[in-house]
Amino acid sequence: MILLRNITPRLGFISGFAFCTAALATAAWFQFVKDLEPCPLCISQRLAILLVGIIFLLAAVHNPADKGRRIYAFMGFIAALMGAAVSIRHVWLQNLPPEEVPDCGPGLEYVLEYFPVADIINLMLNGTGECAEVLWTFLGLSIPAWTLVAFFLLAAVSVLQFFYPYEAVRNARYQGDAQ
Repeated sequence: MILLRNITPRLGFISGFAFCTAALATAAWFQFVKDLEPCPLCISQRLAILLVGIIFLLAAVHNPADKGRRIYAFMGFIAALMGAAVSIRHVWLQNLPPEEVPDCGPGLEYVLEYFPVADIINLMLNGTGECAEVLWTFLGLSIPAWTLVAFFLLAAVSVLQFFYPYEAVRNARYQGDAQ
């Protein structure tokens, strides 16, 4: 209980930001050290983790009162759910029978240079056949499945930030110190 009494909203948001930073560093390691090129859905998931991380960082720097903390927590929760939705789509594509996997489209660099923005967004959210490849697993879960776990953890951090009774804990701590 002593550990819980020392948790502040800022510490919670900084912890969430550190988790996002670690997730993005891991993705960079897979890309640049292990030479696993990210597919469009992988990039979308990275952007969602980046968005959650930015929200958590802003919340930690701002360190708002109760209402502001809840707003940041709600925004982090929504961003984490959006990322989870992309991860679910990615895991679903990876588990399709080979004959049902969509065709591979042109490379992402080509798409970014020659396609209209609406098509780029569609590709980034729906994926292509290359998104169905499972290039790495750990404990039977692929990278998108682990990313889904990460999004659920980030959503849980947001829920805790939203509902945790910081004011009541702080008051109990000060009352305990006064006695």
